[in-house]
Amino acid sequence: MNDKMLVVGGGGREHAIAAALSRSGATIVAAMRNRNPGIAQLCHDHYLTKETDVEKVVRYALDQKVEMAFIGPEAPLEVGLADALEAEGIGCVGPSRAAARVETSKSFARDVMERHGVPGNIRYRHFEDASEAKRYLKDIDFEVAVKPVGLTGGKGVKIQGEHLLTKSDVSEYIDEIFAKRIGGAGVVLEERLEGEEFTLQAFCDGKNVVPMPLVQDHKRAYEGDRGPNTGGMGAYSAGDHLLPFVTADDRDRAAHIVQRMAQALADEGCPYKGVIYGQFMLTREGPKVIEFNARFGDPEAMNVLTVLHSDLVRICRGICDGRLSRGMVDFQAKATVCKYVVPQGYGTEPMAGLPIRVDDDAIARLGAACYYANVDEVGGKILTGTSRAVGVVGVADTIEDAERTCEAALTPVEGDAIFVRHDIGKRELVQRRVDHMRQVREGRT
Repeated sequence: MNDKMLVVGGGGREHAIAAALSRSGATIVAAMRNRNPGIAQLCHDHYLTKETDVEKVVRYALDQKVEMAFIGPEAPLEVGLADALEAEGIGCVGPSRAAARVETSKSFARDVMERHGVPGNIRYRHFEDASEAKRYLKDIDFEVAVKPVGLTGGKGVKIQGEHLLTKSDVSEYIDEIFAKRIGGAGVVLEERLEGEEFTLQAFCDGKNVVPMPLVQDHKRAYEGDRGPNTGGMGAYSAGDHLLPFVTADDRDRAAHIVQRMAQALADEGCPYKGVIYGQFMLTREGPKVIEFNARFGDPEAMNVLTVLHSDLVRICRGICDGRLSRGMVDFQAKATVCKYVVPQGYGTEPMAGLPIRVDDDAIARLGAACYYANVDEVGGKILTGTSRAVGVVGVADTIEDAERTCEAALTPVEGDAIFVRHDIGKRELVQRRVDHMRQVREGRT
């Protein structure tokens, strides 16, 4: 075994993956659309190409004689990159096109849960016609989440009562989805859930599922959970691998749901290999599924991989060979807080193409990790793109201390037009989550 691995993708999630593989002694090559300086620095070689250009990525993998590939983003999975690599004898940490439908088709995931009795499902309907969706909306007596059926980069979901105040607003958004073909042609209407969201990511070899520490992401752009939805402004995890508002029983029930989903996919004839991401709402009745994703979360990958104690190469081999076990996976008993540095206007009209300066050594001296995301290195300068630029992860024994470490480590990141949501991981915001969950459990919301 030469432990030569291909990392596909050029974002913060993929930088975290590459860093963990590097710590495990892998020789890394990368295929990415933009030159991510953090990934490039860790690589033996890298190739700039569209990650969805299956033919070019496969040819590069063969030329480099890689043993395994770790596919970071969802878009290459949707076009069958894992299938093409597997056909050439290259093991993939990333599901087949058929299994990736747990993310690329929201109706598929719900239908599989319904067919196989996977717990945690909710009331939902899938529509391929806007007028039928709007007729259904008139007949129901509960608020809904409106989801384009396909991929939208984490920004297509809108909630009645939050983003959409009235049924008329919901109808207008349904029309917009079909008119602009947002996420393809189709919409899923799901009952709106009351509670607190959390993420459970797990390694899966097609049969065995090994959960990772729980994480809570923050989608809203501005402090106090205000502003437009984004791909995620930051996230935190706790040293006990739970969350302050999630019990061990809640976590175990969520892990059982992910295990049942993996079994359901195997029974459907598309066994799942890779990282499976369960987004849950913790309700009064327990965890309910918001959605599944077919890869690491971003930023959640940065939280968990920063404290991964085990050999990631060995885990990848276990996934590819179908021999994954819990004994292969161990995380430090540390809390993490990740905050993303983003261009001004991110979420609406981001200011792209501006220089950003990062002192990696200073960040490391402060006990934090730094991951480059949607940036491009051109002529020795690092330039912002239209999405998140740099993720900074503080690590400590408690969430509060990890937040302080993260804040200190943001100082060596400088730019003319950058923005950070500073309240992520702060005591006040975490306590608000705890208080809200207590109210939900007591039926007082």
